[in-house]
Amino acid sequence: MNNNSRAMAQPGSESIWLWIGTLGMTLGTLVFVARGRGVRDEEQQLFYIVTTFITTVAAASYFAMATGLGLIEVTVAGQTLDIYWARYADWLITTPLLLFDLALLAGADRNTIYTLVGLDVFMILTGLAGALATSSPGVRIAWWAISTGALLALLYFLVAALSESAKRQPEDVASLAGTLRNMIIVLWLAYPVVWILGTEGTIGILPLYWETAAFMVLDLTAKVGFGLVLLRSRNILDEVNRPAAQRGRTA
Repeated sequence: MNNNSRAMAQPGSESIWLWIGTLGMTLGTLVFVARGRGVRDEEQQLFYIVTTFITTVAAASYFAMATGLGLIEVTVAGQTLDIYWARYADWLITTPLLLFDLALLAGADRNTIYTLVGLDVFMILTGLAGALATSSPGVRIAWWAISTGALLALLYFLVAALSESAKRQPEDVASLAGTLRNMIIVLWLAYPVVWILGTEGTIGILPLYWETAAFMVLDLTAKVGFGLVLLRSRNILDEVNRPAAQRGRTA
């Protein structure tokens, strides 16, 4: 029986976590759509649109993985690894959107946004290269190191540039941006740890079952949790990029 069939057919396998991820992302999408109904301000609408697309893409990715579509086998040094390539397709779309949401909230300029997205895309693609590399475990770990280096550069830039932009926003907006920035830092730092300890890093301390569970929890928190925090107050979103004089008239 191939891996695709096994992932769908074996009760108690890692597919349970993929179905939970599918359900969680779908519910998150429905919540964000419901919250966005009645929003007329175009700048506010953009937050709801971007956040809804994040969980929509993630729900489709988890459905693909749960049904075996997003799974392939890679053989490294005689060891067969199960690689969920759909996870990387998800991250390639959703993580730039998460950064765009945060940059929009902080009032970042285009160059800051382009730099963050560029580093992010490089990080995901080099991580994918590590996941698909078949020559040796050492090569896979080298790609992991490159991807992790890109992540550290991204997070450094996130703190330096985005924090500076957020200072020009109203206090409530700056506080929310800081909370979301910290969420991204903590959660995203956990991803390479799970990768290197799991089956993809060939170390195998985390078996596929628990590796899949860990990635699912991180994804739900980083996407649905992020969205719930971001969209919790329309009043705060209404203050984004609003001139001080105008804020004073509406206070």
